[in-house]
Amino acid sequence: MRSALPPLLFLTLACIIPMAGADPDSEFPGVQKLMSDEEYRASGLDKLSADERAALNRWLVNYTAAEAPAMLRSNPEVIAAEEAIRIEAHIKQPFDGWSGETLFYLDNGQVWRQRLPGRYMHRGEDTAVVIDKNFFGFYQMTVTSTDKTVGVSRVR
Repeated sequence: MRSALPPLLFLTLACIIPMAGADPDSEFPGVQKLMSDEEYRASGLDKLSADERAALNRWLVNYTAAEAPAMLRSNPEVIAAEEAIRIEAHIKQPFDGWSGETLFYLDNGQVWRQRLPGRYMHRGEDTAVVIDKNFFGFYQMTVTSTDKTVGVSRVR
């Protein structure tokens, strides 16, 4: 019997794990780092041995590589969770706007690239942003202090 992966964890893994096999030299952070301490304890994963945790991590990489693309297109619960993604973060300093193919390094470790042309000069120290999907299903980033928005795509 195959267990279901919680949709938000599944989506996190789908974004983080490269679509490749479980390479021991990969940069996959492991399930413990993907979850908050509270989520990790609540799921009971803290009771696993190091070998059991490594086996789970290998399974997660392979599961995501093999089944994530299909589930993102066909599973209603996963589709709904993916559509509800909203990322709130801060752009690391210095940030003075965008001008074409700008890379945005966020304080949560993610990197996003400007995907639409345009220029914006940002003044001020508030670098808070929200990334969500627009009506057409593309990601957009909004600087919350100025309400300026630009289309983005995730680099990592």
